[in-house]
Amino acid sequence: MTAMFLAVYRIGFYIPLPIVDQSRLAEWQAQMSQSTAGKVFGTVAMFGGTQIGMSTIFGLGIMPYISASIIFQLLGSVIPSLEALMKEGESGRKKINEYTRYATVLLCIGQSAMWVKFMMTGMRVVPPEYQTLWHGIVCVITMTAGTIFLMWVGEQIDEYGIGNGISLLIMAGILARMPQALYTLLSNTTRKFNPEQGKYGILTIALLAALFIAVVVGVIAITESQRRIPTQSAKHVRGRRVYGGARQYLPLKVNQAG
Repeated sequence: MTAMFLAVYRIGFYIPLPIVDQSRLAEWQAQMSQSTAGKVFGTVAMFGGTQIGMSTIFGLGIMPYISASIIFQLLGSVIPSLEALMKEGESGRKKINEYTRYATVLLCIGQSAMWVKFMMTGMRVVPPEYQTLWHGIVCVITMTAGTIFLMWVGEQIDEYGIGNGISLLIMAGILARMPQALYTLLSNTTRKFNPEQGKYGILTIALLAALFIAVVVGVIAITESQRRIPTQSAKHVRGRRVYGGARQYLPLKVNQAG
């Protein structure tokens, strides 16, 4: 079930908006990939599970929902009514989730409207006959519906899959870039018989691999580590037998949030 939802998520990233000229978009992406700003935006988009050329139905990704969740978490410590909802337990959490979904729709409308406007004027990837208000509204509704659908997919993974649906969607967007990244790295690696062909030596590759392993091991160590607080139960006598007195531990995780 989880694999099926992730496959749907990735397929949506290859369904373009109807107004975009794909050849012009490819030229714009090639120009941006060579500039410093484009590389920075590409890195930011990677951690959000999106792409720098957000011209598909899932172009906004799941980040508007993440942004709305962060906003309500911050407002919960400022607005007394939201703080009271957070303390109500399950019912309060459901109410805050409902507010978060409404805020996600508003964020999607704002972000998609700005992006469609930028595509029409700044990127120049939209033909003149499609630069109308109607086509812009259609694209805004399409991108907003795409993010809402991804939010629903994340909830379905939580309920029927292996859990952590939103995190899995972000992870899938990041992992989708790994084959291209590995190909680029290997194509730029120094060849044995043609040293001028690549710019990365064997030492650089080994250092990258060691850093990758070190980061993974460090994350697992911090996530699984715990502080064991010793507890001592009192002894009590029943008849001729003595019960209790065992020494146990109360485990407290170093990183409670995971």
